Amino acid sequence: MEEQAEGLSELLNESSPKTESNTKKTSAAAAIKKEHGTRIIAITSGKGGVGKTNFAVNMAIAYAQLGKKVILIDGDLGMANVNVLLNIVPQYNLMHVINKKKTMKEIIMDTEFGIKFIAGANGFSKIANLSVEELEYFANQFATLGNADIIIIDTGAGIANNVLQFVAAADEVFVVTTPEPTAITDAYGIIKIITTEIVDRTVNIKLIVNRVHSPDEGKRISERIITIVGQFLGYKIEYLGCIPEDPLVQASVIRQKPFIVVNPTSKPSVYLKHIVGRIEKTEPEFNEGVSSFLKKFLSKKK
Repeated sequence: MEEQAEGLSELLNESSPKTESNTKKTSAAAAIKKEHGTRIIAITSGKGGVGKTNFAVNMAIAYAQLGKKVILIDGDLGMANVNVLLNIVPQYNLMHVINKKKTMKEIIMDTEFGIKFIAGANGFSKIANLSVEELEYFANQFATLGNADIIIIDTGAGIANNVLQFVAAADEVFVVTTPEPTAITDAYGIIKIITTEIVDRTVNIKLIVNRVHSPDEGKRISERIITIVGQFLGYKIEYLGCIPEDPLVQASVIRQKPFIVVNPTSKPSVYLKHIVGRIEKTEPEFNEGVSSFLKKFLSKKK
């Protein structure tokens, strides 16, 4: 992987001499140079069933409603289900780009909700085996995503290696939990793994408490987690907000239509828009766009 990472570094280095042999490399660098500070957010959780994917989908739509160019990537390589919530059937996924059968433009799907969607399948898992030439093609293609304002990656739940790779590479990481004791324990567990496994950089971790019965409950749960993380891990995380329990959410899942679209004035929709508003008032500490994401993602490959 060191050789592969060096190859990518050269590929993304716009100061490389412009010779005939590296024309394609400079073209890739030029494409990435055009990106405008794309914000990349990874959404994860310690366990399944806490509403992580539902949150990711609806947050993407909330951003689109603010006029942002949003790309939602299904990064759950084992149980990909973003497309189910969007009620679409992807014909192509990242594997087709990695295999050079399709361009990134050809696999990105427009949705009726104002966001673009990329199906992950098992695509990213093959990056570890790419040659420098294959990586060159993929980097060129991934660079085209730099025109987006927001890229949201719905990772798998738990501690799989690919989850940590997405988390390590993103500008910000949103950990979703619920008031259930097991969910709280698992949220602490995933935060502990993130902060102990990713030692070469600070990860910007933020907390979302889903399915609360009141804002006070969300605040209480978040304070408990933040205190424990600070005390035992010496790490500071931020509480972004909560989403209330509401029958509308489950009903929208069954209908395969996001709750923010089904009822934009419902409590879950209003709370979610408030969270997105809070996010928009801050800038990530490190925001270097898709080129930085690729470098960090590959640096975590073993």
